[in-house]
Amino acid sequence: MDFHPFVRYGFIFHWFNLNSIPKMHNTLELDGVILDFDTNRVLQDIYLKSETGKITGLLGRNGTGKSCIMNIIFGELSPSDKSVRLNGKTLYDSSRNPEDMRYLTQFEFIPKWLSVKQVFRYFELDFEDFAFIFPDFEQFYFDKIRDLSGGERRIIEAYSILASKTKFCMLDEPFSQIMPIYVEAMKQLILREKANKGILVTDHLYKHIIDICDSIYVIDHGQTYLTKSVQDLEKHEYIRSISPQTV
Repeated sequence: MDFHPFVRYGFIFHWFNLNSIPKMHNTLELDGVILDFDTNRVLQDIYLKSETGKITGLLGRNGTGKSCIMNIIFGELSPSDKSVRLNGKTLYDSSRNPEDMRYLTQFEFIPKWLSVKQVFRYFELDFEDFAFIFPDFEQFYFDKIRDLSGGERRIIEAYSILASKTKFCMLDEPFSQIMPIYVEAMKQLILREKANKGILVTDHLYKHIIDICDSIYVIDHGQTYLTKSVQDLEKHEYIRSISPQTV
């Protein structure tokens, strides 16, 4: 069944009750991926694991397949072969229950005609908690989403994903599109929410990934490698392949 993107990426309006999810240890695994675009093999021999209470990072140069991996897990991309498992149970179809996982893509998905107040009411989110983390946003409570900047919209979308009642969150570049003054608050929000869910995150601002992640996979020549140190990132030519950052 096809859903409006507003629903497809993990949001059901307030009549869909997500409050009954029991707290337990959950695992999300991906392996056996074979992904080709025409004659170009993008991914092979992939393994990745996310679990409750941990932040898992995914790094790789541009075009190595980071977003593809998240789209495969979420059922948005169908490779030649794959195995996506939630608590050991294979997910065969492309539909994903928002109680199981939610996905912050690189693209905006909250309708711009909604007000900030409506977004928080429909998604059953706590605006006081949000405003405590991002105090500058208290002034936007009655504003339309369309009247906010792209970075401000991004912060609301990221909070909506992270603060939701779900087992897993996937975040595709949560830091890159927001102002530097908000990055630290976003990192603290991610660290807080890992107590309740597993979080998979990728961003080309890799130092932020290193700061918050419990484990980091790097993609090199279509394969994933679990890193144990910054030296592993150098070994797989990730750090030397990108420009220095100011963080």
